[in-house]
Amino acid sequence: MKTTYLRLSLIFFCLTFSFSFSQTKEGMTHSGQKTGQQKFPVQSFKELENPTPIPIQQWKKHTKNTIGWGDTHSRYKKEVPTSKATLSEKINLQAWKGEKVSAQWVVSAGRKDLNISVELSDLKEKSGNSKISKNHMESAFVRYVLTDELNKDKKGACGHRKPADFDSSLVADIIDPITPTLKIAKHNTRPGWISIEIPKNTKAGSYTGTVKILSDNKTLKKLPISIKVIDRILPEAKDWDFHLDLWQNPYAVARYHQTELWSEAHFKALEKEMGHYANAGGKSITASIIDRPWDGQTHDPFNSMVRWTKTLDGQWHFNFEVFDKWVEFMMDQGITKQINAYTMIPWKLSFAYFDEASNKTQHLETQPGEKLYEEVWVAMLSSFADHLKEKGWFEKTYIAMDERPMETMQETIKVIHKADKDFKISFAGAKHPELYPDVDDYCLTLESEFSKAVLKERKKSGKISTFYTSCSHVAPNSFTFSSPAESEWYAWHAAATGLDGYLRWAYNSWVLEPLLDSRFTTWAAGDTYFVYPGGRSSLRFENLQAGVQAFEKIQILKDEFEKAGNNEALNELNKILTNFELENFNKDLVSKNLKEANEFLNSF
Repeated sequence: MKTTYLRLSLIFFCLTFSFSFSQTKEGMTHSGQKTGQQKFPVQSFKELENPTPIPIQQWKKHTKNTIGWGDTHSRYKKEVPTSKATLSEKINLQAWKGEKVSAQWVVSAGRKDLNISVELSDLKEKSGNSKISKNHMESAFVRYVLTDELNKDKKGACGHRKPADFDSSLVADIIDPITPTLKIAKHNTRPGWISIEIPKNTKAGSYTGTVKILSDNKTLKKLPISIKVIDRILPEAKDWDFHLDLWQNPYAVARYHQTELWSEAHFKALEKEMGHYANAGGKSITASIIDRPWDGQTHDPFNSMVRWTKTLDGQWHFNFEVFDKWVEFMMDQGITKQINAYTMIPWKLSFAYFDEASNKTQHLETQPGEKLYEEVWVAMLSSFADHLKEKGWFEKTYIAMDERPMETMQETIKVIHKADKDFKISFAGAKHPELYPDVDDYCLTLESEFSKAVLKERKKSGKISTFYTSCSHVAPNSFTFSSPAESEWYAWHAAATGLDGYLRWAYNSWVLEPLLDSRFTTWAAGDTYFVYPGGRSSLRFENLQAGVQAFEKIQILKDEFEKAGNNEALNELNKILTNFELENFNKDLVSKNLKEANEFLNSF
């Protein structure tokens, strides 16, 4: 009887589970591949199958497990055994107080399946009187995501993409601190990531500890780790000089987390997803003041954070409630320097508004230079200016445009100044010296440059000058198949050329299933996002932040050298920086140059 009952219970459980799973919609990637799991996973996920076969002949030479410290600039292939000669038994890091540093370990399972977990120890100073608590450390697995490649001509990565036309592969990019234990199948490689945030009150000195790699709670290896804490302090991220502008997409977060826009649940999800941007010293808040400013270039289009209404008597009315909620939320996260309001020149020159007379949404077709355009935008900007002044945000708000012709920009600037002559303007695009006087935040493409005289004048007048990369750049870039070192290179390039910072058009414009497949219908994989759902970072983003920290160190040391008249050190630093000018960019030397440059910064 008991056996019959157990059988019936088991059958009932299986049927219930099967029905439950059938009711849960299976995910599908932008490439049309079924994921075999619930769509939009957050807490846990299963990586997709590796399209690259395992090279069994290589693994025959690796019959034991290989474990050691790797390189934070490297992406270790899942199917390839890691050579012991490329790994280190111990690692020695250096950091300023207040700095975040990282290390990457690697396990290649040559003998059998492993069930990996990690244990961290405190890092203790030699005298034993001081320590860096493991509470200031984070352990994560590096996860694999599908990627593709450059266009077939190898000259860029722009344009519509059919998955079948491009080679796909799994690439190590996601930094996943949420998953506590992960299976490594035999003949597979798995990296892991360790981050250490050095408290500002840490005593200078050398600290040592261990990272224990376990399988089924049995120790496979203890990896020694040491860190030299230098007696210098890095300011808090919110006080960094580097102007980091990564466009945020709150609409992607609402879709992925299945929340109502601007609800409590939405903001709770946003808090986790925007954290990395704040921690990296993000400066600009991306706000959309019209509907679909970039049409449908992202999977999750931007809606307007301002409600446009044409009243029954033909007057314009603007509601800024959503705009206020978004800006206040981002400021609460520590991003307070700048608000970029997009855009007066959308890709499609059509402006949505609610028309009370017809009781429905209508679209206004007009463009810069037309009388109607001026009338509507002067009304909007005048109302916007009044609202911003009331909130105390006018001085930090920029009317922002990107990649538009010079003549169109000039007509638009006239309208902005007519509404309020003190409005600030932001522009990312081609080099137009005619626009310099009117653009307060000018971002040029990587291959363009401001003259030294122009940069000096812009700095003197408090204007911002930055650069950006896009799908048109082969390297350096931040695709999921790019070297992570290239993301670190950006800030060094800014320091070398006297620029204030860097812009990227997509912090989190996620594809359908960003944790599983980074490919998109247009542009190379990873072009649309730096970070992953669930508050997960990436190799690209962590290296980007490392570069930003280096930029801050450079400014501090330069100022110190100049004040002390230490011309020898100043000249050496300037010489090192020439390696990060675009004309000296060498894909094969990026990692080497960065390591040597960081070693120099940490020698003072």
